[in-house]
Amino acid sequence: MPRPPDHARRAELLAGVIAYIADHGLAELSLRPLAAYLGTSSRMLIHYFGTKEQMLVSALETQRPDIAALFAGIDTPEELRSRLSVSFTINTAGQGSTSLRVLLQVLGAATVPSSPFKTYATAAIEVLVEAMADSLARIDPDIPDPRASATLLISGMRGLIMDWWITGDTDRIDSAVRLLTTHAVLTRE
Repeated sequence: MPRPPDHARRAELLAGVIAYIADHGLAELSLRPLAAYLGTSSRMLIHYFGTKEQMLVSALETQRPDIAALFAGIDTPEELRSRLSVSFTINTAGQGSTSLRVLLQVLGAATVPSSPFKTYATAAIEVLVEAMADSLARIDPDIPDPRASATLLISGMRGLIMDWWITGDTDRIDSAVRLLTTHAVLTRE
């Protein structure tokens, strides 16, 4: 009879998976080097997670922030702009950078037809869009299409984060973040 998984060890492995992918990338992820990095075997990873894709999705789920809390209590355009600017800083250079770096890799991998990450990526985007749309509608109940505005802000911020990580051009990206948040938050057609 197989031994039941150790939940503490499973949690430790999931944290290690996120760190490994942040350092080594998702594109070339292979179980053997990952297992060696984690101090285990690929067989044990399969025992704990089933497949490589299930392992990655489980690891990402441990990193998911409370998106509703991120946008809670925002009642003015200025508060939303400030929160987005602070969020940009935290997610590019601060505590959220590792999990966001991994999430962006998964979003890219989800664009491949029949990707095993499509369901997870779609849900992650939907959660962000809904939370942002709710915040925008709270700020301005007459906003014509809060989901479209939320999509613009989220997609723009995601692109700016990727641009900053690639180029490191802090001044240009900081200006672009201010421009995006100024024009996208409550700009009427």
